[in-house]
Amino acid sequence: MDWLYVVLGLVILLLAGDSLVKGAVNLALRLGVPALIVSLTIVAFGTSAPELLISVQAILEGVPGIALGNVVGSNTANILLVLGIPALLATMHTSECDTRHSYLQMIAASVLFIGLAFLGSFTWTSGLILLAALAAMLTHAFLSARAHRNSCAQDPEEEVEGADPDMPWKKIFLFLVLGLIGLPLGANLLVDGATSIARTYGVSETVIGLTLVAIGTSLPELATTVMAALRRQADVALGNVIGSNMFNLLGIIGVASLVGPIPVESTFLTFDLWIMLGASLLLLPFVFFRKDITRVWGVVLTALYLAYIVIIL
Repeated sequence: MDWLYVVLGLVILLLAGDSLVKGAVNLALRLGVPALIVSLTIVAFGTSAPELLISVQAILEGVPGIALGNVVGSNTANILLVLGIPALLATMHTSECDTRHSYLQMIAASVLFIGLAFLGSFTWTSGLILLAALAAMLTHAFLSARAHRNSCAQDPEEEVEGADPDMPWKKIFLFLVLGLIGLPLGANLLVDGATSIARTYGVSETVIGLTLVAIGTSLPELATTVMAALRRQADVALGNVIGSNMFNLLGIIGVASLVGPIPVESTFLTFDLWIMLGASLLLLPFVFFRKDITRVWGVVLTALYLAYIVIIL
C-alpha cells in the first residue's frame, strides 16, 4: 500500500504541476503581469504548501527536526535537483529572464534565516521576523506587478509562449485551483508512503527530514519546473524555484515557529545551512551573467545533489 501511495502521489503531482503552470501563465497574460511575478507568488505558494503542512504537523507531533530538515533540505533540492533534472531534458533559456532583484531577495532571506538559526532555536519572535520579511517581499511583488500593468497601457503586450489569450476566466481559475489542491495532495500521499517505507528500514527522522521528506515536498516544484522547461517558459521555472525558496524560509518556518519552538541541531549550523547557501550562490552566473542552464549544467547540478545525499547518508 505504501508503494501505491508513492506512485499515486507522483501522478497527481505531475498533473497538478502542469495545471498550475497553465493557469499561472494565462492569468499573467490576462492581467498584464509578467509570468515571473505570478510564479513568485501564486505558483510559489502552491508548491510550498506541502512544506507548510508537513512542518506544522511535525511540530505538533513533537519532531521539530523533520520541520527544519524539511525546509533546509527542500531548498537545497529546489536548486540542485529541481533545476538540474529539467535541464537534462531541455535547455532552460534563463538568459532571457531578469530575476536579479528576486534572486537578491532570496539571498537576503537565506542570510536572515541562517542568522536567526545561530540563536539556537526558532521561537515565536523569530517567526514574526520571518513573516514580516515575507510580507515585505509580497508587497514589493505586488507593487512591481501593478507598475508593470500600468506601463502595459501604453506598451505592446508581451507574448508568453504557450499561453492562450482567449482562455476564459473560469478555465484559468479551474487550472489554478486544480493545481493548488493537487500539489499538496499528491505530495502528502508520496511523503506518507515514502516515510513509512523509510521507517520500515530504520532510518532516523532527521535523515528522513533532510532526504525523503525534502525530496518529496520538492516534487511539486520539480513537476512545475519540468513542465515549464518543456513549454520553454524559463521565467516560470526559475521564478518558481526562487519564490518557493523564499516562501520556505520566511513563510514555512515563520508559521511553524508560531506553533512551537524549533531547536537547531549543531549539524545544521556546521553543514546543512551552508550547503543550502552555497547551492543558492550557484545561481549567480544564470542570474547576473545571463547564462542558459544547459544539459551540462543539468548534469553538474544533479551530480552535486546526489553527492550531498550520499554525504548525509
